[in-house]
Amino acid sequence: MAYKRLEEYGLIGNMNSAALVSRDGSIDWLCLPSFDSPAVFSTVLDDEKGGFFSITSEGAHDKRQIYFPETNVLTTRFGGTDSVTQITDFMPVDGRRMSTESLDTMPAEPSPADENRLIRYVQGVMGEARLRLECRPKFNFAATSHTVEMTDAGVIFRADTGERLSLSLPCEFSIREGGVVADFTLGPREAITFSLEWLGTDGPAPEILTAQQGEELFRDTVEYWRQWVARCEYSGRWREEVIRSLLTLKLLTYGPTGAIIAAPTTSLPEEIGGSRNWDYRYCWIRDSSLTLQAFMRTGYIEEARMFMRWLGDRCREANGAEHPLQIMYGIRGEQELTELELDHLDGYRGSRPVRIGNAAHDQLQLDMYGELLEAIYVYNRHAYPISYDLWRSLRNILDWVAQHWRTPDEGIWEVRGGPRQFVHSKLMAWNALAKGLKLADERSLPASRDLWINARDDILEEIMQEGWNHELQSFVQSYGSDVLDASLLQLLNIGALSPRDPRMMTTVTQIEQRLSRDSLVYRYDHAASPDGLDGKEGTFAMCTFWLVEAFTRMGRLDDARFLFERMLGYSSPLGLFAEETGPTGEMLGNFPQAFTHLALINSAFILNRALDRGR
Repeated sequence: MAYKRLEEYGLIGNMNSAALVSRDGSIDWLCLPSFDSPAVFSTVLDDEKGGFFSITSEGAHDKRQIYFPETNVLTTRFGGTDSVTQITDFMPVDGRRMSTESLDTMPAEPSPADENRLIRYVQGVMGEARLRLECRPKFNFAATSHTVEMTDAGVIFRADTGERLSLSLPCEFSIREGGVVADFTLGPREAITFSLEWLGTDGPAPEILTAQQGEELFRDTVEYWRQWVARCEYSGRWREEVIRSLLTLKLLTYGPTGAIIAAPTTSLPEEIGGSRNWDYRYCWIRDSSLTLQAFMRTGYIEEARMFMRWLGDRCREANGAEHPLQIMYGIRGEQELTELELDHLDGYRGSRPVRIGNAAHDQLQLDMYGELLEAIYVYNRHAYPISYDLWRSLRNILDWVAQHWRTPDEGIWEVRGGPRQFVHSKLMAWNALAKGLKLADERSLPASRDLWINARDDILEEIMQEGWNHELQSFVQSYGSDVLDASLLQLLNIGALSPRDPRMMTTVTQIEQRLSRDSLVYRYDHAASPDGLDGKEGTFAMCTFWLVEAFTRMGRLDDARFLFERMLGYSSPLGLFAEETGPTGEMLGNFPQAFTHLALINSAFILNRALDRGR
C-alpha cells in the first residue's frame, strides 16, 4: 500500500480510541482498546509491515468522503461507471458511560462490559458493484505474531500475548497469510454490516450483525452526536468550522477519565524524512487547559467539569513534589511515559524513528501554569466554583511558581537543547500569579498575597527589561537573544500589554513580516535558534490563529478576518487540521491536532464577537 497524504484521512472514534479512515476505504490507524494502546492497524507508519482494514469497490474512479452532518460518522462513497456504493464507518458510543448526568458517581475506569467496536456498514446505492474486504491486523505495532481462528460469526485474530480481535463476516471469506479476504456483490438498496471488536483476553465471541442491526447502530450513533452538537451555544460566523473542531476535540477526550489527548497518533513527522516525530497520545496540561476554555466558550460546561475532575486528582498527587505538576500525563494519570523507538517500522514516508512514549514528560515548562490558572479562573467564574481542597493544591502550586519563576526551562516548544530563559515561560508564570490573585480576591480565599504580588510585579518588569531587543524593536524568544517567536503574541492575547502599546505593536509587525508566509506562521527560525534537534519543520497552524487573535485585539478586524478565512483553506476536505503545514501545503505532524482545533475555536469566538461589536 502506498502512503497517503494526511489530508486524505477522516477520524472516527468513541472516546476510548480513534481510527483514521482513508478516502480509498482503508483503516490505516487504530489503537485498541484505548488511545495509548499498541496499534493493531498502523499502515500510516509503515506501508508494508503495518496492518490495515480495507474495503474497496472494483472499478471505482470517484472516491469521496463526507461526515454525516454534525456527527463523527464518516461516509466514503465509491463511484464507478455503472455503480455507486458507500461505506459508513463509525464507532458506537456507550451513551451511558459518556453521559455527564451521573458524573459524580461515574467510575474512573471502564467495566469489562463496555463495548469497543468499529462498524463498517456497506450499502449499494446504484447499479451492481463488486467489492473486496481485506483485514490484516498487526498486533503491537506489527511486533507481535498472531493466529486466525474461524468462528460461526467470522474470525478471531489471537495475538501470541493472548489479546483477541474479532471480525464478524456475514459473507463468504478466506484466510490468507494471517488476514482475511472477502469478495462480495451489492446491488441497489442491499447492505451488509461488518463489526470489528476488541475482546481482550477473555469474553465470548460476538454474533453476526444483520444489515438492519448495522443501520440501527448507525442511526443511534448519529442521534448521539446530534444531541451533543445541539448543546453548542456558538451561533456566529464559521459555525460549521467551529462545530467540526468541537466534534474533533470531543473525539480526543478519553471518556472514562475526562483526560484530553493532544492527538490520536504517534510519530507523524514535522518534516518528511525527518526525525521530529513524537507520540501525542497523552494529556498535556497546557493543551487540555486551552481545550477546556474552548469547550466553555461554546457551552460545553460538563466536558470542562470532567477534565477538572481529572486535573484535581493530578493537583492533589503533586503536593510535596519537587515540581508541582508534570507537563503531561497518561490518560489515566500515569506519570511515567518512557520514550522508546520502534526500529522495525520505517515511519511515515520514511520518517524515522517511530517513537512511543514521550521523554518530554519530565521537562520543566513554566508556561503550563499560566494556561492552567487561566482555565481554572474562567471555569470558577463561568461554570462551577472550585472546591476548597483544589484551591489548597493550587495555592501550593502558586507558591512554588512565585519562588521558582527565575528557573530556566524548556519552554512551550519543548526544546531538547537545554533550558533557557524563555520570555513566553516568564509571561505565563506572570499570568498564573495574576489569575491566582484574582481568583483568591473574588472568592476571598486564603493566599500568600505578598509573595505572589511581589513575584508577579518582578516578572513583568524583568520581561520588559530582559526580553526586549532594542535593535529589533521587538520582544524576543529568550533573554539576550535576537530570535523572534510566535509565542510572544500571547503578551497581547492574555492582556499583559495593551493592544496600543508601542512595544506590542512593533512586535506583532516583526512577527508578521519575518515569521509569516501567506497565512502561515512559523513558531521561530530554527537556523537562528537551534533547539537540539535535527532537521526542519513546517509552519505551525496554531500560531496563525494566535495572530488572528492579536489582529482582532488590535482592532485590525479586516486583516484578522482575511487571515482567519484564508487559513481555513488549509484544512482537509473534511475540515480537519494537523499540527503543521509543509512548504507545498501538505499536512505535517500528528493528525488531527487538538492545539490547532482549539485555537480555531478560540480565535473564531473572539473575532466573531469583535465583528458583531463593530470594532
